[in-house]
Amino acid sequence: MSKREGYISWDEYFMGISLLSANRSKDPSTQVGACIVNNKNKIMSVGYNGFPIGCSDDIFPWERTGDEIDTKYPYVCHAELNAILNATSSLDGCKIYVALFPCNECAKAIIQSGISEIVYISDKYADTPSVIASKKMLDASGVKYTKLTGTHDTLTIDFREENI
Repeated sequence: MSKREGYISWDEYFMGISLLSANRSKDPSTQVGACIVNNKNKIMSVGYNGFPIGCSDDIFPWERTGDEIDTKYPYVCHAELNAILNATSSLDGCKIYVALFPCNECAKAIIQSGISEIVYISDKYADTPSVIASKKMLDASGVKYTKLTGTHDTLTIDFREENI
């Protein structure tokens, strides 16, 4: 008997963990997760977008429009920043897996933390000043960014006992 075919790659595995982590986000419009991995394929940290500890998601706003102070934007921690802050050891030389290309604020944290590569799925905000600035900083600092290419378009997680 030979090994099973069709198993997922390391990149698909870690992006899957990032996407699963996104399901913890309570943001009604955008859920993003992040997974940080060292060069031995060990998970160093995970995170998702949400409010800082102690800031109730029942009190702070989830709005996307209106006066900035009344929107989620000044309060929400992005998945990348949460994953970096959740880490308990050095992230030098690690990869971060995240569905959306990081904004300029997350790019700063990624660079400062020593992460050397970003693996992402979507760059749908590529034309925004935030992502343009992000790429300028990542290029200047030598942080590599790679669009995920895999052989699987979907992964299914099934919690039903009879399917285990």
